[in-house]
This record gives sequence, structure tokens and C-alpha cells, in this order.
Amino acid sequence: MQNLLEFLQKYHHWFLFVLLEIVSLVLLFRYNSYQGSAWLSSANAVAGHVNSERARVESFFSLTKVNKDLTLRNFYLERQVTQLRKLYAELTGDTTAAERQELQMLSHYELIPAKVVTNELNRPDNLMTIDRGAADGVEVGMGVACGQGIVGITYLVSDHYSVLIPVLNTTSRISCAIRGRGYFGVLRWDGKDPNVAYLEDIPRHARFNRGDKVETNGYSSIFPPGVIVGKVSTVYNSADGLSYRVKVELFTDFGCIRDVVVISDKTIGERTRLLQAARDSLKLNVKE
Repeated sequence: MQNLLEFLQKYHHWFLFVLLEIVSLVLLFRYNSYQGSAWLSSANAVAGHVNSERARVESFFSLTKVNKDLTLRNFYLERQVTQLRKLYAELTGDTTAAERQELQMLSHYELIPAKVVTNELNRPDNLMTIDRGAADGVEVGMGVACGQGIVGITYLVSDHYSVLIPVLNTTSRISCAIRGRGYFGVLRWDGKDPNVAYLEDIPRHARFNRGDKVETNGYSSIFPPGVIVGKVSTVYNSADGLSYRVKVELFTDFGCIRDVVVISDKTIGERTRLLQAARDSLKLNVKE
């Protein structure tokens, strides 16, 4: 014990120096947004490589269940598409119109396959990392989905990795609608149950049922319309009583998510330029 005390007394100035350095770095990166963002991007690149190797091992042992789920889901979707095409052909007499419309809509989007290398579930500000980045065509603000439904939106992008803000993040805001009803609202997570989110600001005159599907409405450039989200579980009044707050049972199982796709909209550049031109024109008219 005496030797330990002598050691600490002899080198106490070095311990104090290290402690002050740690405190200064914490203050620098925590309270300065630029340095914090730079640190997060650099740390993400290093940690992403390590986590990618771990994810490959975990993915190998879960392949049996994943392949089984994908096979069953593909079978279900193929049957659904076939039935819808037959119904459309019976009603219109045109057997190719539905297929042409589907191909035309999908041609606007490019799907970039990726794998999840880190995932959080127990924080209010959960983040997720995938093994695709700018070198693969990923940009900030792109939507990410999986075979079960939506996953989140890209937030930070390095050359080979990207950090997502998933649905299970209290800052996430995604515009969604109730399928076949036309009513839309904002999907938010309350930071509690990872299987549930809430669709808010649904108008009071809306009519829908428990079990109705919730999907993206395509009003933003992040997700195309029709990407599945979940189903209506329970309906509550909003805090001010002016709208409904709909409890949505999420279809995406964030606890075992592995394979995802990043959705790139090829027309976003043109639409952004057109919108900006309209805003500039309005500003000029107001000044005149």
C-alpha cells in the first residue's frame, strides 16, 4: 500500500495531465457541433470496419432464418401481385397497363443493397450504421427500407459507411398515410416500445379501421409511395383534441435487421431545381 501511495505521489502530475486532457476533449467534441460531427464521422469509419466483420459472422449464423423469411415473403408478394394484375385486367380489359405503370414508377428509383453493421434499440436517440457510403452512391437524406418495411433515413455519410436515423429515434419524422383512406400524418417514436410508433395529426373526420395498413405517402423525396410501415393498432385523441393519434404496430423487426436497401430517387435533382426556381421567382415578384 505504501508503494502504491509513493507511486501516485511521484507521478501525480502525469495523472492530472491525462485527466485534464480527457475533460478538455469531452468538452470540445460535446459542445462544438463541427468538431462533434467530424469526430463522429471519423470514429464511424474505424468502428464501421470492425463492426462490419462482426456483422458478417452474425449474418452467417442467421442465414437459415433469413432465407426462410425471404422465401415466404416473396411467395406472398408474388401471389398478391398476380391477383392484383388479374383483377385490374378483368376491370379494364388491358393486361399490360398495370405492369407498365409499375415499371415506370420503379424506373425513377435506384436501390442500393447494404448490410447493417451496428444497431441500437435501448436509447431515445438510437442510430444505425450500414456498410455503404458515398463511394456506392449513398447521400445524406436518402430513405432506407428492408423486406419488412421502412428502416430510416441516412444522416452522416463517409466513403464506405453511413449512419442512419432509424424510425426508432425520437427525432425521426416520416410522412405516412393510411392505405386506401387518403389520410396522412407524421410518424414518430416515443422512445419506449421498439415495436410501436405513432401516426400523429390525423384529422378528426378521418374514417379508418383497426388493422388498416400504414405506408409512406410519397409526398417527400425520401421514400416512394406505398412502402409499408405497419398497421393501425389503437386510436387516441391528440393532446389538444383536434386530431387523432394513431398507434402503429411496426412491421420492421429492428431487433434482427440485417439486409436493407438505400432508396435513391433519380428525379430528385430535377425536382429540387424546379422548386428552388419557383421560390426564387416568388421572391422576385414580392420585391417588385
